[in-house]
Amino acid sequence: METHYRHAFGRNHSLRTLTMPHFRYYRDPLFLVGCTAYAINRWLVKSHVHTGFFHDHFNDCWLIPCALPLVLWLHRRFGLRLHDNPPEISEIVPHLIFWSLLFKWIGPKIWSHATPDPWDVLCYWGGGMVAWFWWHHKSQSYRPATR
Repeated sequence: METHYRHAFGRNHSLRTLTMPHFRYYRDPLFLVGCTAYAINRWLVKSHVHTGFFHDHFNDCWLIPCALPLVLWLHRRFGLRLHDNPPEISEIVPHLIFWSLLFKWIGPKIWSHATPDPWDVLCYWGGGMVAWFWWHHKSQSYRPATR
C-alpha cells in the first residue's frame, strides 16, 4: 500500500511514500491463533479444569484479538474505516471501554448468569495491549520506499 501525503494547498504530492502491509482482518495470524486457542479452551480445557486462569480468564484475554478484526472489517465494508492499516490504539481503546461496560456493567444487570468480574476487564485490556503490540511490532520495519 502506498500512502501519499497531501500538500497544504490541496494538491497530491508523493512527498514521502511508505510501503505498509494491509491489515488482514479475519486472515490476521493473531486472529486465527486467538480463535483456535479460544475454541480449544472453551470446548476441551474448561470441561476438565474447574478453577484457575484457564477456566475463568484465559478466553477473556482473546476478546480484542478475536473480536476487533471482525468489527473493523465490518467498519471497512460500511465505509466507517478508511484504511487497511493495523488497528491503532485509538481504535482499540473505545472498543475496550464499550465491551467492558457492556459485558461487566450492563450485562450483569440484564442477565442473572453474567458476573461483574473486574479481573475479566483486566484481561480484556491486557489482551488488547498485547494485540496492539503484536499488530505494530512490524511498524518499526516500515521504511520509505525507494524509487
